[in-house]
Amino acid sequence: MPHHAATVPGATWWARWAGALLCLAVAAIHVVDQGGITATRDPHYIGVAYHVLEIAAVVAAVLLLIGLVRPGWLLAALVAVGPLLGYILSRGPGLPYFSDDVGNWTEPLGLVSLAVEGALLLLSVPLFVRSLRRRTS
Repeated sequence: MPHHAATVPGATWWARWAGALLCLAVAAIHVVDQGGITATRDPHYIGVAYHVLEIAAVVAAVLLLIGLVRPGWLLAALVAVGPLLGYILSRGPGLPYFSDDVGNWTEPLGLVSLAVEGALLLLSVPLFVRSLRRRTS
């Protein structure tokens, strides 16, 4: 029965598909930005963060597609928030050992990334909250 609670069909199939596609788009954008799947950005911690994000985005997409909406929407929201914060910090004050992008607010791939992550955040947060409400009722 607890497994059934995690698969509450709170989100319609189109929302789950849209969320999965947006998650995969986040992963693809970051693979392109780092120079391919096997490449790692410098500094090393940025490269590791990219790989963790890409894996999390694929896992979130799979969770949404198989109907595990609560963990899927939560992970999707985190997949959206992480790079949004990274973009702001890397363009604003900069990050340790990574100041190349300070002030580079209009990089085309960065703007596409912001749009995709913003859409994912706007989709995932309300649907995650809705999945919590269905559990308690």
